[in-house]
Amino acid sequence: MLLLNSTAIYTVVTYTPKHKEIWNAFITKAKNATFLFHRDFMEYHSDRFTDFSLLVFKEEKLMAVLPANIKDRVVYSHQGLTYGGLVVEEKLGFGYINDIFDAIKEFLKATGIVELRVKQLPEIYQKKPSNELYYLLSKGSVLDTQMVFAVDYSTPLRIHKTKQKYFRQGVQQGFVIKKEQVFDAFWNDVLVPRLQYKHNASPVHTLAEITLLQYKFPENIYQYNIYLEEELLAGITIFETDQVVKSQYGATTEAGERIRAFDYLFLYVINSYKDKKKYFSQGTATESNELGYNPGLVKQKEELGCSIYLQHIYSYTL
Repeated sequence: MLLLNSTAIYTVVTYTPKHKEIWNAFITKAKNATFLFHRDFMEYHSDRFTDFSLLVFKEEKLMAVLPANIKDRVVYSHQGLTYGGLVVEEKLGFGYINDIFDAIKEFLKATGIVELRVKQLPEIYQKKPSNELYYLLSKGSVLDTQMVFAVDYSTPLRIHKTKQKYFRQGVQQGFVIKKEQVFDAFWNDVLVPRLQYKHNASPVHTLAEITLLQYKFPENIYQYNIYLEEELLAGITIFETDQVVKSQYGATTEAGERIRAFDYLFLYVINSYKDKKKYFSQGTATESNELGYNPGLVKQKEELGCSIYLQHIYSYTL
């Protein structure tokens, strides 16, 4: 049953540890949440972000939550996550969500907040269309728009012929692919040195952090590595949600690059989920240059069958 109208008065409260159980239970049944909103995930980097998550109640019933942090009187949903937004029950209609957003705005203004910024949950992660909040936020402004690249498994895979050629060649190489729960070799020998060499950058997660998160979410976070004669050539770190498999990290050694081991691994992994998931996401291609994106990365993702979905970052002045 869809609930269309609301006449209730809502109570908005900030998250405290006593809310952990009810928060996590709500996340599991919401129409627009992933394990990134679980408190065990959100709190792995609690030393870097000041939490300002909100819960919205109608009498005693939890109706919505907002994963968020605060910095300089601005509330963000969420600076430490790939996406944010208002998480709601499946049955809530626009009228309810409009009233909930009004209650949140009043609460934020009363606590001295001057701005709300929300990083949109891309549509590929929504179990059902959940764009009510983004319509309401559009009355403010769009600060930025990012391209999110994903393979849609409901349509025929469109892999570039060059990538298909590399895959056929890889079959003859004798590659061995392993699905693993340990990240040490990939992080230390491939990912960290490669990011440092090519981009003078480091992964968002340290080895200790990704190991902890995998321990907390063993069904959602794991690793694919590709070997030749026991030499690690490339790897892909997977974040799996209900309908999306995402390559959170991917990197190859110079030796792996020469024999196209990374391309072979990507196509192997993409094909592995075509009957199990709705989408395979390769994330963004955002870069700090005049274009705002990396053209080479865009080309690579499109050749691996990706289409472009948009992720807006909204600003709402209170």
